[in-house]
Amino acid sequence: MHRYERLADHLRERIQTGYYRPADRLPSVRALAASHGVSLSTVQHAYHQLEDAQLIEARPKSGYFVSPQRERPLLPPAGRTAQRPVEVSQWEQVREGTCVLPDASMHNLGRGMPDIDAPTLKPLLRALSRVSRRQDLIGLNYDTLHGRPELREQIARLATGHGCRLHPDDIVVTTGCHEAISIAMRAVCEPGGIIAVDSPSFYGALQSIRAYGMKAMEIPTDPDTGISLEALELALEQWPIRAIQVTPTCNNPLGYTLSLERKRALYALAQRFDVAIIEDDVYGDLSYAFPRPATIKSFDEDGRVLLCSSFSKTLAPGLRIGWIVPGRYHERALHMKYVGTGATATHGQMAVAEFIREGHHDPHLRRMRAQYQRNRNLMLDVIADAFPASTRVSYPAGGFMLWLQCEGDIDTVALNERLMAEEIRIAPGVMFSATGKYRHCLRLNHAVFDAEIAHAVMRVGQRVTEMLAQRADVARPETA
Repeated sequence: MHRYERLADHLRERIQTGYYRPADRLPSVRALAASHGVSLSTVQHAYHQLEDAQLIEARPKSGYFVSPQRERPLLPPAGRTAQRPVEVSQWEQVREGTCVLPDASMHNLGRGMPDIDAPTLKPLLRALSRVSRRQDLIGLNYDTLHGRPELREQIARLATGHGCRLHPDDIVVTTGCHEAISIAMRAVCEPGGIIAVDSPSFYGALQSIRAYGMKAMEIPTDPDTGISLEALELALEQWPIRAIQVTPTCNNPLGYTLSLERKRALYALAQRFDVAIIEDDVYGDLSYAFPRPATIKSFDEDGRVLLCSSFSKTLAPGLRIGWIVPGRYHERALHMKYVGTGATATHGQMAVAEFIREGHHDPHLRRMRAQYQRNRNLMLDVIADAFPASTRVSYPAGGFMLWLQCEGDIDTVALNERLMAEEIRIAPGVMFSATGKYRHCLRLNHAVFDAEIAHAVMRVGQRVTEMLAQRADVARPETA
């Protein structure tokens, strides 16, 4: 890590913990250089990085100041869910949204795609090329079920950042996080069993529940405080739930991060009712907070937490490299991995291990976190201008997804069909529910934000406004 990056992280932590408050003047470049024993250019680079993240602002002839605190948007309320286990539907909507080839002319605002054009990924491309040129052809060979040892060593090292002390042998490499979650579900639950999920929830996890003949118990979830522990406790008392599947850090799609206290309370509930926790941490490393929030797995005492993650959101989804730390379910998970896909492709594992080992991973994450936080703020500004005032929107703590709630009679499935004629796609809210709830909601991606994306978001807002006006015309009584 460069000196300016360490200094920027130090200042970011002080801002986010309240040591420096909104509108406070920061130390001058010379004063900060003297107090930290660094050069003036190092301080200037650090301040520029914080400016890019919109945490501070420069004022001519006055210095640097902490940016004014943004007014948080009105958050969507927690959704009401069925108070019983249900069979998962909505496959048609998911299929339509995921079985489409990339199209340069289409602005796909709803897909969970990171920015893969970042210059900090160039070392990864070089690593992939080097692996391809190796004479021993190891990249073309079968791997073990556990995955490449050099990659598992690096994953274990990275895990210390979220409080986990893992041995490489604790880790099983998978073909993305989606496979990790699917393995976890099959490892802890039989067909016909019940899995509790936050609602709205990642549609891939919901479709795995459907595919394996299980049922989902949707738990109301708040976009600020997260899954309702009270509703979860009531469900655990009433139904034979086998596992809790949750994304507690930088949740998809709501964006919340459970506090450490609530994570511990969730774990205590799982212990009390002797159920497993399937923890999806795929967005955890993209948290805007410093330090990165701890996982539930970090205080797992009895191996009941199955930690699932991948490099799909932090690096690139096409790598298809994820992992699971299955705890007490290790042997069962390994068997599920074998009967599912067998060994994960070797080539990408070796390249990612090299990318991390050579020190490229942390700088890339720092750049992406700052970019995604900046883009969140820019997109929120466009939404405030272009959407009806009644629109509610999430305020994510990390990642690159926004969740919007329109007035109740707006059908975002119909909205998406209308937008596709204009080469724009959104993710209708029905995809994120087991039973097709949230039809008046949608998810937008802010990983990349430029003039074209801003225009596309404005078009979405205009169409929502038009649909509201049309409904008002229909509802208006005729006059004599």
